Amino acid sequence: MSEGGYLIHNQHSIHFITFAVVQWVDVFTRKIYSDIIIDSLKFCQENKGLKIHAWCLMSNHIHLIISTDEKNKLSDVLRDFKKFTSVKIIKEIENSTTESRKNWMIWIFKKAGEANNRNKEYQFWQQDNHPIELDSEEIFNSKINYLHYNPVKVGLVKEEKDYLLSSGIDYFGDEEGLLKIDFV
Repeated sequence: MSEGGYLIHNQHSIHFITFAVVQWVDVFTRKIYSDIIIDSLKFCQENKGLKIHAWCLMSNHIHLIISTDEKNKLSDVLRDFKKFTSVKIIKEIENSTTESRKNWMIWIFKKAGEANNRNKEYQFWQQDNHPIELDSEEIFNSKINYLHYNPVKVGLVKEEKDYLLSSGIDYFGDEEGLLKIDFV
């Protein structure tokens, strides 16, 4: 069970998952960091049985509607994804010669790591995933609409299909987005 008491009971059913950067730091305003997320999700699709039904990466959090094949547990895939991306993004920030927020972000991730005995040095992601099993069509539709409307709501785009860092283009546009979508 996670620190906050959230548990994925059915490891192979479709879940709505949300997790955020500690202190809601706006990391994903830089393409280099969002590319790490996209590439990692692709890797999980190709190598860990991850099925992405919908997704949306915002400036400081990600929403996913996902499941896995029968060989892989969803909680294991999420654990590995969060661990890999946190290490990779922090390393990228530390090694950056152009990141204007470098010292501030590293300080926040270090303080968060010090406050959590489950980390060695840094903490990038908040601990919880807030999984919600999508066991009805009504809940599924509610979550997929919420996920895709998120960038519209905050004023990044006018329509869901226009936000590059989501599956909105797959659902509302006439193109394929950045990730392969397993439509339900």
